[in-house]
Amino acid sequence: MEAYLTFNGNAAEALAFYAQCLDGKIAFSMTFGESPMGKDTPDSHKQKIMHATLEARGHQLMASDLPPGYPFDGHKGFSLSVQGKDVKEGEKLFNALAEGGKVTMPFAATFWAAGFGMLEDKFGVPWMVNCEH
Repeated sequence: MEAYLTFNGNAAEALAFYAQCLDGKIAFSMTFGESPMGKDTPDSHKQKIMHATLEARGHQLMASDLPPGYPFDGHKGFSLSVQGKDVKEGEKLFNALAEGGKVTMPFAATFWAAGFGMLEDKFGVPWMVNCEH
């Protein structure tokens, strides 16, 4: 099972940020303007992402911008979770994803993990970073 995120016009920026933070790469990206419906797409959305796939850490994260006329209601009711192989890597991941965002639970040892923290990144996406004992 893979996550699919929808953004309010900044999907390309978000995926580039995640690729940097997670040492990943954009495997596919198509704008609304490049799609078969490109000629019918308003100019304001031609450069917005219709579909993109990021590959990182053995997983995929897919994303798009909302089509024209669809309201954006934020990211709610979920968290993306990423595992660090050790505390040093977990802390590095946590700090990278938290840059420009908001830490909701500082990265620290817990009773279930050698390191765990929660944050909302600069795009409003909630994350959990975990390193098992």
